[in-house]
Amino acid sequence: MDIIMPQLGETVVEGTVALWHKKPGDTVAADESLFEVETEKVTMEIASPVAGIVREILVPAGTTVKVGTRLAVVETAAAAAPKSPAAEPAKATPPVAAASAAIPAAATAPLARDASAKLSPVVRRLMGESGLRPEQIQGTGRDGRITREDVLAAMASGGGTATAAPAPGRSAAGIAPAPAPVAGPDDRVVPLNKVRRATAAHMVRSVATSPHTLQAIEVDFHKVEQARRARGAGWKEQNGFALTYLPFVCAAVCEAIAEFPYVNSSFDNDELIVHRRVHLGIAVDLAFEGLLAPVLRDANRRDLRALAVQIAALVARARAGSLSADELKGGTYTISNSGSFGTLITAPIINQPQAAILSIDGVHKKPVVIEGPDGDAIVVRPIGILAQSFDHRAFDGAYSAAFLRRLKRELEERDWLAELN
Repeated sequence: MDIIMPQLGETVVEGTVALWHKKPGDTVAADESLFEVETEKVTMEIASPVAGIVREILVPAGTTVKVGTRLAVVETAAAAAPKSPAAEPAKATPPVAAASAAIPAAATAPLARDASAKLSPVVRRLMGESGLRPEQIQGTGRDGRITREDVLAAMASGGGTATAAPAPGRSAAGIAPAPAPVAGPDDRVVPLNKVRRATAAHMVRSVATSPHTLQAIEVDFHKVEQARRARGAGWKEQNGFALTYLPFVCAAVCEAIAEFPYVNSSFDNDELIVHRRVHLGIAVDLAFEGLLAPVLRDANRRDLRALAVQIAALVARARAGSLSADELKGGTYTISNSGSFGTLITAPIINQPQAAILSIDGVHKKPVVIEGPDGDAIVVRPIGILAQSFDHRAFDGAYSAAFLRRLKRELEERDWLAELN
């Protein structure tokens, strides 16, 4: 059985084989750790999908390859069973097998091609978006190959080994480039780690890809706060964590999406893929070092209690670095929560290829006018702002505004207390 490079995240297109736990000739059990993969966001142990004998390791440790690349061959017990001589005539080595067998040797042999000829597709794309050229970047990969991390580092620093020139066909319009910053004696230079570099590159690509439009709406969280106050102490004692606003917003988002399904979509060239299942990406801060957006699958099929428990578990695994590969891909709509920091309004950047993202900002007590049977009254209520950035190619402002209005009504009118009984 072929062992391939898995996709450890929706936007991850390559990974590095960090370590092999087995060598050719070793036996491996199903679900036993076979190797470790390192991407710009996570390092994860990958288990063997079958039991058998490791016959070949095609990609040595330390090599970065694309998702889907053959890494090794594990011969299962059924495949290794002896066959009768009549059923197994001698054959010449098939071309594919011969090519596969040559991979380990080729990976260690020096390459005669120059740096520009060894660019992977992802590196070429990043360089095209940034306007960088191969001669401006010092490659750190095997035989001087320019890796994705090299390009991200050059982008983050404002250029490569030389000041980045405009890409072919672009004009600087006579504007002199900004001078490069110089670290002074009182400054501290902090190299960007892989997560931060990957986050930066993903955000740049998203802004360049989608025409972002922001809309925001004020929400009265009075009924949500009533439910939290009435059940919060018992909830924390029973579950070990506080009942925040996040699961309430997630539940309301799922209800609103049922009426406005285009919000839960992905843009693919000239087509909009509208997803029937709601897989919520939950943006998680990693101690200010970067972001992950693990995915809560089928959120629209879960009640408020299940959402709260599963979101807390997902966030905990993200911060502990123990997410599975499936938990990092397949999101259809993302929610970012900066409310704990007391922010007023945030314009979030869309998590590609999704069509929209919602920001939950701080909830503050404010005087508001309430209409009643006896006239208007001024009361103090917990008010927060929900802000949605959406891809204007996917739908228009009226559709987004109608979705936000539906979301507001769900949060303000739903009997949340009854759902926690």
